[in-house]
Amino acid sequence: MMLDPRGPRFAAGLTALVVIVVMITGSGWLALAQALVFGLTAIDPRRGPYAWLFRAVVAPRLGRPAELEPVAPVRFTQVVGFVFLVGCAAGYLAGLPVLGLVMASLALAAAFLNAAFGLCLGCEAYLLFRRLTGRAIPARVPNPAP
Repeated sequence: MMLDPRGPRFAAGLTALVVIVVMITGSGWLALAQALVFGLTAIDPRRGPYAWLFRAVVAPRLGRPAELEPVAPVRFTQVVGFVFLVGCAAGYLAGLPVLGLVMASLALAAAFLNAAFGLCLGCEAYLLFRRLTGRAIPARVPNPAP
């Protein structure tokens, strides 16, 4: 399965905004809601709420992507995001705001780098793991004409 790489960047932008609100409000429940988004998207990146919003609202206003990216690194990234936001939510909800803030800060840094610069830290970690284990690395492919 291949994805339009602009979709995960769009989702990272929305994630960054949500995490900023989490940090400002200290809302563990909002962090848990974002963790749920990560969890749903990890199951199937095409069916996550941000992916749906991208396909329904943003993608029709853009041209076809020049290339497509494999889904596996994106799924891995969603699992990592899920872990960080569950940790963030646990911190805030358990009365450990420093833990919540640290986890939110790390999640925000990763989301911002992806949204602003296209640098997906989770994807890079996934590819590094594949290289270290000697497994084939999925490649981006040109998007075929319609």
